Amino acid sequence: MAGLNNGIPIEIHLETFIEQEGEKTHLAFDEPGQIFKMGDSLYLRYQEKNEETGKKSPVTMKIDGDGNVLLTRSSESEMRLRFADGKRIEARYRTPYGLFPIETVTPFLEIELQEGPLAGRVNIDYQLFAGEQLIGNYKIRLQFTA
Repeated sequence: MAGLNNGIPIEIHLETFIEQEGEKTHLAFDEPGQIFKMGDSLYLRYQEKNEETGKKSPVTMKIDGDGNVLLTRSSESEMRLRFADGKRIEARYRTPYGLFPIETVTPFLEIELQEGPLAGRVNIDYQLFAGEQLIGNYKIRLQFTA
């Protein structure tokens, strides 16, 4: 994947499905982003717009060579979620009020990449837990093209 060391512009289409306390939410947006490679990891970077406030938060999705994903979202709060197919993993959610331990359980993780033209898809189904309490069920459907 030539040129990825310096980063190349991409278009991102992201859909998120959220189910919390019986409420279902579907969010979708298209944003410009950038993809680059460091070592055996791919990094997707983009700005996620909060529909209520209009503020944009930087988001980085790191795809490891072993197929695991780290999602980092920074704003007033910082969330670092790790996803590994079929595993329960500790995560971090830092708010102005302190650090909250959370965990992700990932029953489904699929990554597809193609080189010519550069494009890809990342599909993640996960559950978020605070201790033993289920916070919600989530689905991320991210597609990108150069």
